[in-house]
Amino acid sequence: MLICKARLDKIMKDILVKNGLVAAENSEEVCDVLCSGEKIKRIGKDLAGGAPDAEIIDAAGKIVIPGGVDVHTHLCLDTGTALASDDFYTGTVAAAFGGTTSIIDHPAFGPAGCPLDHQIKKYHGLAEGRAVIDYGFHGVLQHVDGGVLAMMEKLAAEGVTSYKAYLTYAFMLNDADLFRVLERTKELGLVLTVHPENDGVIAFLRARFISEGKSSPAYHPLSRPAECEAEAVNRMILFARAAGDAPLYIVHLSSALAFDHILNARARGQKNIWAETCPQYLFLDDGRYSLPGVEGLKYVMCPPLRKKADGEKLMRGLSRDIDAVATDHCPFFFSTRKMLGKDDFTKCPSGAPGIEERIPLMYGEAAKNRFGLRRFVDLCCTNPAKIFGMYPQKGVIREGSDADIVIIDPAKKTVISRAVLHENVDYTVYEGFEVPGWPVCTISRGEIIVRDGTLYGKAGRGRFIKRRVQP
Repeated sequence: MLICKARLDKIMKDILVKNGLVAAENSEEVCDVLCSGEKIKRIGKDLAGGAPDAEIIDAAGKIVIPGGVDVHTHLCLDTGTALASDDFYTGTVAAAFGGTTSIIDHPAFGPAGCPLDHQIKKYHGLAEGRAVIDYGFHGVLQHVDGGVLAMMEKLAAEGVTSYKAYLTYAFMLNDADLFRVLERTKELGLVLTVHPENDGVIAFLRARFISEGKSSPAYHPLSRPAECEAEAVNRMILFARAAGDAPLYIVHLSSALAFDHILNARARGQKNIWAETCPQYLFLDDGRYSLPGVEGLKYVMCPPLRKKADGEKLMRGLSRDIDAVATDHCPFFFSTRKMLGKDDFTKCPSGAPGIEERIPLMYGEAAKNRFGLRRFVDLCCTNPAKIFGMYPQKGVIREGSDADIVIIDPAKKTVISRAVLHENVDYTVYEGFEVPGWPVCTISRGEIIVRDGTLYGKAGRGRFIKRRVQP
């Protein structure tokens, strides 16, 4: 993987992270990490003697992990009726405070009939000069024709090596086009990510509920049942199999029923299927939609929150069968944009914040022995980097890799609240959650960008990540 180079305006000082418990690629041990320039130069014991001029960060008693990799964000997303409240500055600032140093953003839809590179060009303009951390883009598929299929190869050479297809919403793809895309992505070594929900059943249920006067947030999860997700997941798995085991990445997995289809396919021997879930589906459930008044609108997202048993099964799956935890970060102000749904839940923009909370929440589960430290790093850093062509430059503490490092203080117990976060939105869905540790230092390419609650990273220092195709 290559990263677009920008001229450094100063000589970077070496940084020596000492005495922390380092979650390196194949080990967990107390040692030092020396960062020189933008890279990790050495990992070992007692490295201070070989770096007399380095800035020393004493990480004794703390956890040292690779910078987090969030491969599912929606910055600057415009639904047509509402604009996401985080742009590439505020969103990446929040990510940095939360221990994430790389994102891959899912662009919004462009104009009908636009070429495949239209939104990529637009998002380059939105991110350049604004992002504090490194970033990439998934391509967004709105229609399929010869021009779209041909441009996939051109964009892959530019570092856009994954695409998003929707099975619902205005620019959903039909089955024939989905299959054509899978054949093409298989040919080129690209990854197809899919939003899997059965559009026909959802449209029918939403219209029925509104016609019956059932317009409160409580009807949102009922209008998008788990069966709609599971059917779409199974359909895409079978299409991918028929296309020669084409690489398939299921985004925001929310239900046990859909998860079972993934497990069954793997048991049959199908390869190249990856599953992503998000903290909201692990920690929250559909009871939130029955909160008093319009509070339930805070949790309107697609797919919706599920039953507690669904979250428990997904949480168990993190130990082996789920590959990545991302956020689907897509914030809208509750006091204004979310209120579009106060009389009709179908008018509420779908999405919730979470880019800053992911690493603390998931570290908390590792600290509670739900799964180990190494597995936590795999889910939030290493696996996403591997799947989407950023490894080993991102997602790992390894000599020669980018010096993206996060230090977590396990003694810094924190109660999550809007007051302690940096997302540009007026609520968090995790209000009141207590976590047993918190990131206290974030280093991106050898530069301290957040330390002890202070932002040092500047707008525009983040670079576009030119990703590789699948081997």
